[in-house]
Amino acid sequence: MTSANGMVAPHLKFNDVEVRFALPDGRESVAIAGVNTQVRTGEFVCFVGPSGCGKTTLLRIAAGLLSPTSGEVELNGRAIAGPGRERCMVFQEYGLFPWYTALDNVAYGLKLAGISKVKRRGSAQDLLRRVGLANYAHHYPGELSGGMRQRVAIARALAVDPEVLLMDEPFGALDAQTRAELQTELLRIWEHATKTTLFITHSIEEAVYLADRVLVMTSHPGRVVEEFSIDLPRPRDKQSSDFNQLEREIDSCMRAGLPRARAQQVDR
Repeated sequence: MTSANGMVAPHLKFNDVEVRFALPDGRESVAIAGVNTQVRTGEFVCFVGPSGCGKTTLLRIAAGLLSPTSGEVELNGRAIAGPGRERCMVFQEYGLFPWYTALDNVAYGLKLAGISKVKRRGSAQDLLRRVGLANYAHHYPGELSGGMRQRVAIARALAVDPEVLLMDEPFGALDAQTRAELQTELLRIWEHATKTTLFITHSIEEAVYLADRVLVMTSHPGRVVEEFSIDLPRPRDKQSSDFNQLEREIDSCMRAGLPRARAQQVDR
């Protein structure tokens, strides 16, 4: 999408987003304040920050599951007013139907869209193949490992061919080896499908490994205090000095709750 002045318009745009919640004593708590950021089409953006800083709240607003108190999020220049098939969310808890097989879980969104049984099952089988689960199509979630269930959840999100993937700590409950495997798998899928992706994580290493750009949030209230462009070639070497330097800089911002230059001064 190109704007009138010839510039490439953002795919997603957060415009001065603020969220306030009412407290039992009648006061208001500011959860998020003044979030302004843009996401390009096909960009992989990670949000990192302490628990309670509003990362999931921002994702829910982008998904249309929550309305901001003020400000808005735009998709292709139009304010998001509710859920839509062009955005799909992947949660840490998988959210699979235990009474459906892997194949039927993946095909569920296509069923709601009125796609014929033959076509939706064919598409679901292809997606399971892409996430390495072709041989588990007829297994139920209870018969799959945590990593397998998350692969099914990712395949289900991709089945409806959304423009935007919204991923809320999808690998947070997995063991280190499975998490690393799924990080690599997700990047392979992302590069093939070129989906705009917003990804929440508490792991700085994971963010640097996955993202084109990392946005650092702080809390009380939640704000984006800094962004880091990750100009490292893929596949990325987690042991390289450049990778480790970025980890240290992002960690410094998170701990200080300040933009990069000020955080580095505090860290000295």
